[in-house]
Amino acid sequence: MAGQTMSTRQVIDRLIAFDTTSRLSNMELIHWVADYLKGWGIESSLSKGEDDSKANLFATLGPAGDGGIVLSGHTDVVPVDGQPWDTDPFQVVEKGGKLYGRGTSDMKSFIAIALALVPEFLERGLKRPLHLALTFDEEVGCLGVHHLIEDVKRHSLRPEAAIIGEPTNMEVVDAHKGIAGFRTTFRGVPAHSSMTHIGVSATHAAGRFVAFLDDLFEEYQTRARPDLGFVPPYTTIQVGIMNGGTASNIIAQDAMVDWHFRTMPTDDPEEIEASARAYLEELKVKLQAQHPETDVVTTVRSNVLPLKPDDASPATQLALALTGANDTHQASFATEAGIFQANGLPAVVCGPGDIAQAHQPNEFITLEQVEACTAFLQRLMGRICER
Repeated sequence: MAGQTMSTRQVIDRLIAFDTTSRLSNMELIHWVADYLKGWGIESSLSKGEDDSKANLFATLGPAGDGGIVLSGHTDVVPVDGQPWDTDPFQVVEKGGKLYGRGTSDMKSFIAIALALVPEFLERGLKRPLHLALTFDEEVGCLGVHHLIEDVKRHSLRPEAAIIGEPTNMEVVDAHKGIAGFRTTFRGVPAHSSMTHIGVSATHAAGRFVAFLDDLFEEYQTRARPDLGFVPPYTTIQVGIMNGGTASNIIAQDAMVDWHFRTMPTDDPEEIEASARAYLEELKVKLQAQHPETDVVTTVRSNVLPLKPDDASPATQLALALTGANDTHQASFATEAGIFQANGLPAVVCGPGDIAQAHQPNEFITLEQVEACTAFLQRLMGRICER
């Protein structure tokens, strides 16, 4: 069945034109991809989260059954609000050997290259499956990929390796940090600022917790592992947002701290969370001893597992062979690769573009990187196709 033949540039243009900022739906893009693949006789499976506004897409080219390679990418992008763009972020502009637009580097170009090569994969005859996996809400905590993995399990598929095409300048990344994000709210008792004996300050409690996190961060810095190649070479702990109170002469009733940590693969994220929760429980006891109406509540905002290095991983070995590289690299940013790995699917990160461009105004990918990724996937054809 002959579908619509499109150049890589045409597919990049089309995908960038969909505003799939994480707060919005990605369904228009997903339906477009599903229709494109259907034109080539390829059926897609969609998996959704809590509502119908977002979906993952999973499709298989070639023979059914176990094995095969997963090419995975997320469809959502970060906001452009307040960024000084020189061009329309959702219209690709080519200038000086670069393609500008939101998501060109992170990471719609990888998806576009794979889609544009679908006719060539089919023409050369696949002897092993090639799976295309598109996810939602990666940028807000890798939320969608969990539903996709469950969908794959329901279909009893067991791919042999996954390549996550996040921007690595086509270098092979076999290890990255994990990230876990939390929001802690503090409930105090308001009073006139002169009446500290009857009020309980939520902002003071929040400040104590931030100081605790800072001390904990210093402790993890002493555990640095420069031999592993990460920059920085230790687990980091960061407070992103902190607010509370209504006036300087009122004891604050409410305060909030958004905090997260990025763990080295050698550190235990559960240990950090347990330490923070133990401190918060002690703090809550102290506050409620002052007044029973106080409270401290922590909710999980995101939890992305680290990717642990594995020299024997078939994903790593495949990516090294396709790039011709001898060495792997490490990343301080997190991806969906660690989640694939934790679910028994060997994974590696290797894709076009530079992570330094991700989330930036005037985000771009070089044409050279697009060509390098195209050649990479064409070499993959030589391994999984008949001709």
